[in-house]
Amino acid sequence: MMTTENIGPGLIEDSVGLVEPGYYTFAEPPGDLPLRCGKKIGPVTIAFETYGSLNEKKNNAVLITHALSGTAHAAGYHSIHDRYPGWWDLYIGPGKPFDTNRYFIICSNVIGGCNGSTGPSSKNPVTGRPYGLDFPMITIEDMVRAQWHLIKHLGIEKLLAVAGGSMGGMQALKWTIIYPDMVNSVVAIATSASLSAQGIALNEVGRQAIMNDPNWSGGDYYTSKPPDAGLSLARMIGHITYLSDKHMHEKFGRQFMDSDPSEYDFKTSFMVETYLHQQGIKFVDRFDANSYLYITRAIDFFDLKKDFNGNLINAFENVSANFLVISFTSDWLYPSSQSREIVHALRVNEKNVIYTDIETDRGHDAFLIENPALKKNITNFLMREFEKISSQ
Repeated sequence: MMTTENIGPGLIEDSVGLVEPGYYTFAEPPGDLPLRCGKKIGPVTIAFETYGSLNEKKNNAVLITHALSGTAHAAGYHSIHDRYPGWWDLYIGPGKPFDTNRYFIICSNVIGGCNGSTGPSSKNPVTGRPYGLDFPMITIEDMVRAQWHLIKHLGIEKLLAVAGGSMGGMQALKWTIIYPDMVNSVVAIATSASLSAQGIALNEVGRQAIMNDPNWSGGDYYTSKPPDAGLSLARMIGHITYLSDKHMHEKFGRQFMDSDPSEYDFKTSFMVETYLHQQGIKFVDRFDANSYLYITRAIDFFDLKKDFNGNLINAFENVSANFLVISFTSDWLYPSSQSREIVHALRVNEKNVIYTDIETDRGHDAFLIENPALKKNITNFLMREFEKISSQ
């Protein structure tokens, strides 16, 4: 999975180097994977990458769970020609918080995704054509249950930690509830026990942008032109929610791409407009519109309170993991109050939890960029957890 051979000059020294994705297929019919919606699916393929080495005791494995638009490619480079490394390369690698000299790091693409794991763009074995909207509805719980199969396949009985931000944090929380004996600790960043009404509303606007694109064709667009305009618009809407007002003002203000316009028309672009258009264009090159629909809906449906008779305290009653919960002061999509709600429920259950609300103006996306406080918190927490189990 990981190699440091033939590293080109463009690959930085503290990177995990060149990496190759792996693929694990399971749930071959008739042993299909049961889903929470009541349907089954099979076979199921999970795309994943690993970094570092599993030790002899097999007690140093850390599962990284990704957010909405993430992939299994969390660190390193697929080619010496890659311009950018994996999405969490700042945090995964030698000497980094998820230290690959110490831990065995695993990251997989969620089911329902479009980057190697089974999703709406995958071939339906019944029809021989892409699933499209015939793909069953999936939930965060289904993502976690699929990951369980991968972890067992890798020969790991208990994870040192499950870590993730945003939707990744939802998966991490669900891991501790479904498989309490398999998780030693959790790093839950910028996440919640359920998405707010505002978050659901914004997701729905994004979905409507896709479904109202004439090229969406009811989800059956794989042999024709895809709904790029709708997906691009959905990404633009979503990207606004990842940033804070202060950061957007500091980054763009009211600056125009060129000098102050001599004409007032729709061709004139503010810098922030151009930035959002660029984000939309880049996104359609790597993401499937139907996957966007399915994954955002899975986020909407996630509700730990509802799962436990409206009481979040009940959700964490039987968990055995130790928790590091982190929020960001300027995150309005997953505000700090939602993290504090999780912390309160854990403490009522007398669970071991550390909570940090990091001061930053970078909004929800703060966990994806350089942040010394975040790095320090993760590093110290994981080291303590690893030292505790190593001494047992």
